[in-house]
Amino acid sequence: MIIAVDGPAASGKGTIARALARHYGVPHLDTGLLYRAVAAQVLRLDLDPAIEADAVAACDFDDTLLADPGLRDDATGQIASIVSAHPLVRAALMQRQKKFAHQPGGAVLDGRDIGTVIAPDADAKLFVRATPMIRARRRHDELKSRGSAISYDQVLADIRTRDDRDSSRSTAPLVAAEDAMELDTSFLSIDAAVSRAIALVEGRTAG
Repeated sequence: MIIAVDGPAASGKGTIARALARHYGVPHLDTGLLYRAVAAQVLRLDLDPAIEADAVAACDFDDTLLADPGLRDDATGQIASIVSAHPLVRAALMQRQKKFAHQPGGAVLDGRDIGTVIAPDADAKLFVRATPMIRARRRHDELKSRGSAISYDQVLADIRTRDDRDSSRSTAPLVAAEDAMELDTSFLSIDAAVSRAIALVEGRTAG
């Protein structure tokens, strides 16, 4: 069984995807980490993320990089949003994602274009959303817990900038698949959101 979980930054899609993977006993891939790994390579090699050739040059990385906690930094996330807009970068990472999705037994993947591009044949597709203000609060709390001094207003501005960039890019924009089931986590606890996600998947795959 393949489950696709899409949605904007800090919507809760990662938490939900991990919970679904545990529930169904299948592997999980946070595809955003692939783009964050490219971003980290761009920074390490002192390349320009806005230049497609530079971003493509950073796509050749070892899987061990995906375990680097530094990939979760907000600065890396900002660069990841830039490099992910390049068609050749998305093409370079696409086969890795497709192979993961179609492994024996299935998988859960979360990202921006899983249900529309990576696994349009997924058995169940979720599009997870929340208001920009709530997503900014979640991300701000997360960053503060890591010692960041960034302000809430800056996080909210960054969230809105990323939303605009992700939704307006010409290649694989952030958009709900036509057959995706929407889940708004704005006013749900983690447990409630996970329970609702499982119920939606069960309803779609029953029989």
